Amino acid sequence: MKTLTKQLLNLLLLLIIIFVTGFLLTRFIDIGLGFTDIIAVSGGYTLITVLIFMIFFRGLNKPPDSQTMHSMVAIVIKFLMELVFAFTWFFLAKKTGLSSVLLFFVLYLTFTLFSVIIILKALKDKSLLT
Repeated sequence: MKTLTKQLLNLLLLLIIIFVTGFLLTRFIDIGLGFTDIIAVSGGYTLITVLIFMIFFRGLNKPPDSQTMHSMVAIVIKFLMELVFAFTWFFLAKKTGLSSVLLFFVLYLTFTLFSVIIILKALKDKSLLT
């Protein structure tokens, strides 16, 4: 549980960096986005990331056969939730401008890279086969 708390604090730090950068960009440079768009997208990705971290790190405390299942479930849930989030953002909220699409995919790559790095570090320390 200590590792989960540490990673959630790292996620909070990433979120603060994104918020400060987004605020500065929207305040001083006309990028065609509102700060609320940045908050909405990064907040959505943060919730998805918190959920998959909770599932993944809960699985690390289980027996080895269950660890693999928890890891796969976390990855599948991440994929499905991001598909629903993309559908909601692009089709229901009608955010199809170039700046909105770029924001969405830049934050998608940021949070995905962050998740992959954290999961790989955790698996380096504790293999799923042990």
